[in-house]
Amino acid sequence: MAEVNRVAVVGAGTMGNGIAHVFAQHGHDVVLIDIAEDRLAAALETIGKNLDRQIRKGVLPQEAREETLGRIQTATATDAAAGAGLIVEAVPENPLLKADVIRALDAVAGDGILASNTSSISITQLAALTRHPDRFVGMHFMNPVPVMQLVEVIRGLQTSDETASAVIEMARRLGKTPVEVRDSPGFVSNRVLMPMINEAIFCLMEGVAGPEEIDAVMKLGMNQPIGPLALADLIGLDTCLAILEVLQRELGEDKYRPCPLLRKYVAAGWLGRKTGRGFYQY
Repeated sequence: MAEVNRVAVVGAGTMGNGIAHVFAQHGHDVVLIDIAEDRLAAALETIGKNLDRQIRKGVLPQEAREETLGRIQTATATDAAAGAGLIVEAVPENPLLKADVIRALDAVAGDGILASNTSSISITQLAALTRHPDRFVGMHFMNPVPVMQLVEVIRGLQTSDETASAVIEMARRLGKTPVEVRDSPGFVSNRVLMPMINEAIFCLMEGVAGPEEIDAVMKLGMNQPIGPLALADLIGLDTCLAILEVLQRELGEDKYRPCPLLRKYVAAGWLGRKTGRGFYQY
């Protein structure tokens, strides 16, 4: 498979802007696609701030800021993905929305690779929506994308060796560590992480301790860099709920049942950092 120069990222939210950032930082021309102009503007602003942070920390030279931003174009139609060697779908974790977007992208994908950044949905199921399921793969980045090293690479039932190998190599060129896992609900990362976050929310709901105390126990006692409730706020409580619902539905076990307090916060619009309030206020 030819080397990928042009990359399309669809979805300009937290994950999408981070994915666009790292590809552009490592020399790829990127088109960032979203239906809303304001989200695209906010994404470019976020990428600029994150580049500034990398420069302050000495990770990047000053000139890299404008070079990186100069490689990113924006668009509001999926047609802009035509001609990209890699298209990464990074829209919210809603199966119906993802299906609609993937069908639209498949129509313009040509002979490029189509990847999904889904946190939990079956890659085999999504690949079945496309004309070339052998060129479909899961490429699950971690949040915040510019900082976190891991990329879970998930093969669907029909993903070819060539596609998987190409995506693994691309992840390495981004300075990431790719780990190949099987197509199973939540993969490895969220199948292990989400029950822990959910149990922390149950502890909060049942009055076992407050958010600060729960997070302190996990940070100081289990050597985690961030507590589970603060991490949930970072991920987005709506995303956590969506992943738990997939785990419960697909695996059929009550241990994945989302905590009622999580449902209540999502219903209230308290989604974490992105809305200014979750288990903490920002």
